[in-house]
Amino acid sequence: MKWMLLVLLYGLLKGGREIVKKKALTKNTVIEVLILYTLLSFLMVAPTAPDAMGLTGRQLFFVAIKSFVIFLAWIGSFHAIKKLPISLYGILDLSRVLFATLLGVVVLKEKMTAPQIVGLLFVSAGLLMLKGQKKHTKKPRADGKSNSEETTDGFRLPSAFYVAIALLSCLLNGLSGMMDKILMKEMTGTQLQFWYMLFLVGFYLIYVIVSRTKLAWGRLLRNYWIWILSAMFVVADRALFEANAISASRITVMTLIKQSGCIITILGGKFVFHEKHIGYRLVCAGVILVGIVIGVM
Repeated sequence: MKWMLLVLLYGLLKGGREIVKKKALTKNTVIEVLILYTLLSFLMVAPTAPDAMGLTGRQLFFVAIKSFVIFLAWIGSFHAIKKLPISLYGILDLSRVLFATLLGVVVLKEKMTAPQIVGLLFVSAGLLMLKGQKKHTKKPRADGKSNSEETTDGFRLPSAFYVAIALLSCLLNGLSGMMDKILMKEMTGTQLQFWYMLFLVGFYLIYVIVSRTKLAWGRLLRNYWIWILSAMFVVADRALFEANAISASRITVMTLIKQSGCIITILGGKFVFHEKHIGYRLVCAGVILVGIVIGVM
């Protein structure tokens, strides 16, 4: 029961994080939020440094690769969160299950069962249903001409670009999750969390230096949403690591419980950002969640 509560905490915090990310992005640029977010998160895990030592050069190399994957994934997801309705992003984020399963089959040579195939069909159907909604959300321009680049949620298209970016980030997150499964066979959760956060901070610093990005540090440090986001990230990761460490925990059940965050994200779109078409998006999410339930049975 304890590990289920820990995974539920992870899922709820993950869903809440998407809302906080969008709030943070209203005050600063994507790179500004990312650099402070990763830096604060690392500082919170820095005290675990004595317990994180002992990895070989080879192990550190693969942790660095994982960090680079996350570096790219976060840039994509933060841009998508900034431009897309958060309720829509919350549903797209469920595609991680689809990508994680496909990566498991292709890379880890895992065998797919009949329930998994049916489950993936449901997940795919739920994602495709989102495309159908878009046809009903366009609204005409003031001059009476058709405008395929505006929807009733108030964001401008080409939304297909940002949807693609969101899905790509989900694919990269799925790849990171697969690497976690491999890396955790050789190291502890403390070691993995410390080193991948350290490398992540390094990658964002290199990006800022190479791109000569100017950071508005005064406004950035006053953006309290980033501080909240960092704390939620560290607590959620620690909860998940602790759940994985409990021998009775089951990966299939954990996969399902993690998706509880989607509901938080969609409801956040309704009550925090006052987005429309929440009912339809809940239906889409419901179809995907049914697929996930079937897949982990």
